[in-house]
Amino acid sequence: MHLKMSKFFLPFLLLIFTTSFQVSSTPDAFTPSEMASSEVSDFDSLTLLYKGEERFLANVKQLTFEGENAEAYLSFDETKIVFQSRKGNGDCDQIYIMNLDGTGKQLVSTGKGRTTCSYFLPDGKTILYASTHLADTACPPPPSMAKGYTWALYQGYDIFFADTNGANLRQVTNTPGYDAEATVSPTGDKIIFTSVRDGDLELYEMNLDGSNQKRLTNHLGYDGGAFYSWNGKKIVFRASSPDSTEAESYKSLLKEGLVRPNKMELFVMDADGSNRKQLTFNGKANFAPFFYPDNRTIAFSTNVADTQRGRNFDIHLIDSENPEKLVRVTFCPEFDGFPVFTRDGKKIIFSSNRNSKRYGDTNVFIADWIFKP
Repeated sequence: MHLKMSKFFLPFLLLIFTTSFQVSSTPDAFTPSEMASSEVSDFDSLTLLYKGEERFLANVKQLTFEGENAEAYLSFDETKIVFQSRKGNGDCDQIYIMNLDGTGKQLVSTGKGRTTCSYFLPDGKTILYASTHLADTACPPPPSMAKGYTWALYQGYDIFFADTNGANLRQVTNTPGYDAEATVSPTGDKIIFTSVRDGDLELYEMNLDGSNQKRLTNHLGYDGGAFYSWNGKKIVFRASSPDSTEAESYKSLLKEGLVRPNKMELFVMDADGSNRKQLTFNGKANFAPFFYPDNRTIAFSTNVADTQRGRNFDIHLIDSENPEKLVRVTFCPEFDGFPVFTRDGKKIIFSSNRNSKRYGDTNVFIADWIFKP
């Protein structure tokens, strides 16, 4: 599911995370107290960096300048970016493509319904995204707060292919309920996505033409937001794991097309779904994981550094083979997330509330990546 970016960190004001987290005392790691003190560091409007980020990022460039822009992913030749965007005021996210320098922004979805989770296919001529427009052309409303803060699993979401100019739209999934969160293996042979078709939120794979849709996970809870490693051998994803006291509530909400995003941990598994391994155990909200080209280091967004309120999300690194240590990368006091590396590991794309014209705006940035994990 798209983690809705409308003042992204604000919904988590409703979530109270109490589980403590320890970071190893190595030169590349920060203790919780060090991380908390960094949140008030000064912002340099010329470099677009917060203090502490200069060891990771250089030559930061802002690519979008208004509204809520997120989930920005590269074409296979790394000349284009596909992303979702909305200006606010009650409208819904739609899918756009722009050049690597932020020019040439073009609407490529239908402009109807709600869209999310776009990605390029290897041919450079095709994109995929999830949309509700076939079920209803109107922008679906957010869920009621009657049951507290929840995410809506819009039943109208299905995955579509389209040409990069938005033409030749064709439906890929047509099962009842939520189908979304599709990404493509860097090896160019598989697509992974999340679906509720079997009664729970699980991960599935399919071929590039949409055929041979196959379930990969069998785990009570929300398995989603998955990405392949660069060599296509591993999958990283986030998952909730309701315990015995939470399971009935989870199942009840799911029947209503809702999910409560309280604790989300990171997991890795082999590309065939075997050897599932949990990476984080902090009881926080960890999401948007993406592999560095070494196929073991993972960048992701988490509120683990905000031990007081759980509002501040920043990008961190974790070693999937030695996950005890986290390295904090960004220090924006609001939101940084959706990190994406280039194939050579020399650049990173991310979304951030930094340098926004309007409170709560989220924009896309690109920077040189100068840190070697």
